[in-house]
Amino acid sequence: MPLKSIRRVAVACLASMSLWTVAQAETIKLGVLTDLSSTYSDSSGKGAIVATQMAIDDLKKELAAAKLDVSVLSADHLGKADVGSSVVRGWFDNDGVDVIVNVPNSAVALAVQNLTRERKKIFLITGAATADLTGKACSPYSAHWTDDAYTLASSTPIALLNKGLDTWFFVTADYAFGHSAETEATRVILAHGGKIVGSVNHPVAVADMSSFLLQAQASHAKVIALANGGGDTINAIKSAHEFGIAQGGQALVGMGLFITDVHTLGLEAAQGLYLTTGFYWDRTDETRAWSKRYGAFMGGSMPTREHAETYSAVRHYLQAAIAEHTKNSDQVMARMKSTPVDDFYAPGATLRQDGRLIRPVYLAQVKTPAESKYPWDFYKILSTIKPEDAFRPLEAGGCPFVKP
Repeated sequence: MPLKSIRRVAVACLASMSLWTVAQAETIKLGVLTDLSSTYSDSSGKGAIVATQMAIDDLKKELAAAKLDVSVLSADHLGKADVGSSVVRGWFDNDGVDVIVNVPNSAVALAVQNLTRERKKIFLITGAATADLTGKACSPYSAHWTDDAYTLASSTPIALLNKGLDTWFFVTADYAFGHSAETEATRVILAHGGKIVGSVNHPVAVADMSSFLLQAQASHAKVIALANGGGDTINAIKSAHEFGIAQGGQALVGMGLFITDVHTLGLEAAQGLYLTTGFYWDRTDETRAWSKRYGAFMGGSMPTREHAETYSAVRHYLQAAIAEHTKNSDQVMARMKSTPVDDFYAPGATLRQDGRLIRPVYLAQVKTPAESKYPWDFYKILSTIKPEDAFRPLEAGGCPFVKP
């Protein structure tokens, strides 16, 4: 073959290879680390995996156009920080995972955040509630969608103090979220003229809450605050119902209460409970439409706030990756923080410099059986709490990389 012909063939091959390279999709792997077998399996668990896939499916066309190929891995952290860390380390080292999603359980999430910070991997926190995740333990690669301990602990006390409910007793899970919630609530209660008459700590995932609730009842506090979540909250409310605590005039506050907990308990036992939540499925036409889609995958179960948070956080991340045409963590996180959220969960919400999502939350009360008119009709929204009142001020968090 003449030299000129050889050169033409070589150039054609190189051009073909270049086009082939450009056409290849960049892969993004999401690792949903959740609780599939313990305290938070209903509030996150399988539903968090489903919500993640829904977000991907809803952006399928846009992802294809941006040549981004997204897949999902999932695992159970078993409620143990060492297990969660081991799973994430293996995902990073062996499976090429780019983003960690969900992680209910604050102790596990704090351990995972150390790894994602070191590896410069994005962490979409839609389960853990300790405010330290955007405070002293913050990461420039994390986005905290979950209602945190500051929010859950500060909003409800003010409303109840205004009703004259000024003496409080805490039943607290002995781990990061429980202690954080009690600390934040205590600060608010004392600042507004209330009084703490006692508290008791309990192990996580304890089967019998009777002794702890009896101590709370004997304190004669006007409010018994449950600074726990999942199965612990359910067991505590069951004990409170058995002992007639509400009938005796003491109010119950569920700081980590989920709608799935109410469904498990039934309205007879859960009625009257106060809570703060960033999401309720039956609040607007948009929340109802998405929740019914979710319910179709979950046998009719309505989503908790963590399921809705997971969809919203994953969707916002993917939209940023699409806009940037990359999965580069620095570029995607910068886009996430500069672009308002655009979905049913928190329309117009913004991601703050420390990674905290800022949006309204709601004070709610569990309905009585007579007030509920259809399945999952569990909450009445009492008031809307403004974003600036719902979340800890940026300068008060102590996040090391936040600019003064």
